[in-house]
Amino acid sequence: MDDTKFLSQLSDSIKQSCKIDSELFDKYDVKRGLRNKDGTGVLAGLTNIGDVVGYKKENDKVVAIPGRLLYRGIDIEEITQGFQKDDRHGFDETVFLLLTGKLPNKEELKKFSAHMAHLRSLPDSFIKDMILSMKGKDVLNMLARSVLGLYILDDEADNISLPNMITQTLNIIAKFPSIIAYSYQAFSHAYQGKTLSIRYPREDLTVAENFLYMVKGECSRYTKLEADLLDLALVLHAEHGGGNNSTFTMRVTSSSETDIYSAVTSAIGSLKGPLHGGANLKVLDMMDNIKLNVTNWKDTKEVEQYLLKILNKQAFDKTGKIYGIGHAVYTISDPRAALLREKARELAIEKNRLDEFQLYELVDSITPEVFRIFKGEQSTKVVCINVDFYSGFVYSCIDIPKELFTPLFAMARIAGWCTHRIEELTFSGKRIIRPAFKSVFGKQEYIPIANRHELT
Repeated sequence: MDDTKFLSQLSDSIKQSCKIDSELFDKYDVKRGLRNKDGTGVLAGLTNIGDVVGYKKENDKVVAIPGRLLYRGIDIEEITQGFQKDDRHGFDETVFLLLTGKLPNKEELKKFSAHMAHLRSLPDSFIKDMILSMKGKDVLNMLARSVLGLYILDDEADNISLPNMITQTLNIIAKFPSIIAYSYQAFSHAYQGKTLSIRYPREDLTVAENFLYMVKGECSRYTKLEADLLDLALVLHAEHGGGNNSTFTMRVTSSSETDIYSAVTSAIGSLKGPLHGGANLKVLDMMDNIKLNVTNWKDTKEVEQYLLKILNKQAFDKTGKIYGIGHAVYTISDPRAALLREKARELAIEKNRLDEFQLYELVDSITPEVFRIFKGEQSTKVVCINVDFYSGFVYSCIDIPKELFTPLFAMARIAGWCTHRIEELTFSGKRIIRPAFKSVFGKQEYIPIANRHELT
């Protein structure tokens, strides 16, 4: 039997062995995706870090309510309004809040920011050997590889005592932007023929400013508003409760008491999946497609008809999905999207892209009704635009390459990931997370190899 035929038969056999009758999931009341039949999440743990609110239970029924996101009990809207009112960046303050459970005073924030800025640098040998010399086709994969490489530099890598976990956490959060910036430079040099520009991190800049400097060059190459928008995006993505896929992955992996570098790498792997971290890229592609196929961007009816074509698998990628709409928890609204949209308008004006932004706003406003039309008058499902819908537009206005969209998500969420790891290993009972799976295979007898037939 030739290899091609053998591999084809092997593939068919493996596919058949993985098949499970869908009716069995109902028979055994399996919570597929760890979700209840009413769409709510299965309660799998407790957390004191973040809370994602999009519905409430009334008389055993799920009732949609306006979305809220809370960090340590403080509404994200209050947090962002606080630092924007003072005209300063808020990511360091957000990291401090997530880790300590309280807001820093001026002196604490000054010392914390200085400490984190001092930790940004990487050894030259690490930059050369782990990032620049090892080509990578994806920046997020390069980030994961580099995080594993940090294990080598840590003499206490496997120490899970609280003081050591805090030291590791601060170091990783601080170094993430540098690793991502270097990884992109190496990627763009190897695969896009761009000049290799290596810049050392600056301690006098905020996280957002320093990242833009490391990727784009001197401060004159980015505006204040661009840095403000990037900082806001980092704050909005820093934490999202314990149930989102990458954070839950972080907690599951950490519950085995593995080292922080292995746990963070597992979370990065989860985030890389297109159903989690890559949605804003699909939104950008979808909107480019709409711009090409809708004659009048301000014609509500024409845009509505094209969105219906997308839902009917007649346009764009023909999957029937409008990207950037819907969320596992948020129903009526995603507070992150509202906050980002508000500042995105200012950026669109600065970049002379207001007409494009207004198209985004139009799609935002009519898509819930388009879904109702598509699903039928009896449909009660409530959907809303999520943060991914605007984040890609914001990044493109800042002229951030697409290859960095999902790594930026990781750059923000590392704050939440590491805080959840500390909570999991310190206050969650130290039990490995191990849900149950029901075996549904039939009885099969062992057959001696002389009596077995080849694959058919």
